[in-house]
Amino acid sequence: MLTRRRLLKSGLIVAGSATAGRLLAQPGLTPPVGLARAKGQKGLPWKEARAIVAETMVPVFNDAIFDATDPLYGAIGDGSTDNTDAFRAAIEHCSSRGGGHVVVPKGIYSTGAIHLLNDVDFHLEDGALLQFNDNVDNFPLVLTRYEGIECMNHSPMIYALGQANIALTGNGILDAAGTRAWNVGSDRAGILEPLVAEGIPPEKRIVPQYGQLRSTFIEPYNCTNVLIEGVTLRQSQFWQLHPTLCRSVTIDGVTTGGTNHSQTDGCDPESCDHVVIKNCTLDAYDDCIAIKSGRDDDGRRVNMPSQNIVVFGCRFQGPWGGITCGSEMTGGIRNVYAYNIQTYGTSIRYILYVKSNTRRGGYAMNLNLDTIRADNLHNGWGFAQMDYGGQTGDYPPIFQGWNISNASGDTAPWVFHFRALADDHLCGFNVRSSAFTGVADPVDQYAFVDDIVFEDVTINGKQVSS
Repeated sequence: MLTRRRLLKSGLIVAGSATAGRLLAQPGLTPPVGLARAKGQKGLPWKEARAIVAETMVPVFNDAIFDATDPLYGAIGDGSTDNTDAFRAAIEHCSSRGGGHVVVPKGIYSTGAIHLLNDVDFHLEDGALLQFNDNVDNFPLVLTRYEGIECMNHSPMIYALGQANIALTGNGILDAAGTRAWNVGSDRAGILEPLVAEGIPPEKRIVPQYGQLRSTFIEPYNCTNVLIEGVTLRQSQFWQLHPTLCRSVTIDGVTTGGTNHSQTDGCDPESCDHVVIKNCTLDAYDDCIAIKSGRDDDGRRVNMPSQNIVVFGCRFQGPWGGITCGSEMTGGIRNVYAYNIQTYGTSIRYILYVKSNTRRGGYAMNLNLDTIRADNLHNGWGFAQMDYGGQTGDYPPIFQGWNISNASGDTAPWVFHFRALADDHLCGFNVRSSAFTGVADPVDQYAFVDDIVFEDVTINGKQVSS
């Protein structure tokens, strides 16, 4: 574990001096703590998924340590001092010197938005608590996506735009409860959709000029080689982890939760390529993982899919979906692999939830789930619909190539309900080596679903035929 005492002992940092941030020993590139765990792919049953993990680049950093509490930067963990400027100074200095680790020691730090820069690992030691505060001026307007539409809104708590080789690591806690005063609003349809219809470009869709919309918690935007590891998020007001338009993202050993606010999804990779989510405990007050790729006309303008996503070794709790695709899926979703997932605590409605409509369009293709255990489901194991929200348009979605294996669960009203359209069928649904017990209604429902294959599948102990 990377601790301040260890750093001082090693000679990598001299506390309380202007030498902070200067590399004092063993020059070179080092991974963040826990990287060996982050790079693993043990047990994945698909060679394609193993290839995605191997190809997902995890950042490495210079050995230089920048103690955020050094007088050069001035962070104070007393629970009241505003550390926004201190954290900014440490990050800017670290990046300008070629990168390294900005270390936040044990303490309680009030802060505004933290913006990561190239080659910086922002590391929270054991006992470090970041409390994001109620000063809205500490959260400047940035380019973001709100429910699949690009706009200018108040910054997420942790943000990066167009950066490479960045990380948020450690065993510290990030708490957004203090943002409640300003972090409000959900009228996307009234604020953003008229601006899209008028052809207003994203940089002029300035949300505070029209109303209020919430900000996400952690959002790297158009970044490459991103690691989020070990930290705990609590009291989010909106989506908790939202990598957007990124490539090579690893989320490892992260815990989310401590919130009962609506739409606090655990993790929403949006229009990203090569994402690995592993060893996480995702407590959400909505979907645990919701894969997205833009909404309607603005999603077609950006036209970037979410693809090559691997999820494994995770625990889920939340009232809606475990692995959800949509409904913001206009850019498409493909090549998703989920393995070794377990629900816990207050269970969820569905493990697999796929939702779109003919206004949204997009596709959900090559979805693969293996070794998933889900008990006490509120609804069923899998649910899909092409008529989500009753919206219609000229963009029929494509649902194709879904595979489930080694699935199990006890106690649910039903198992699978899939609803496509008369002129737009779901094509290819395969289930094998799976057993579901305690099912109230063992008769699955399929509307306009082609090529259903069941192999060694039982519901309440009875074999299910294709």
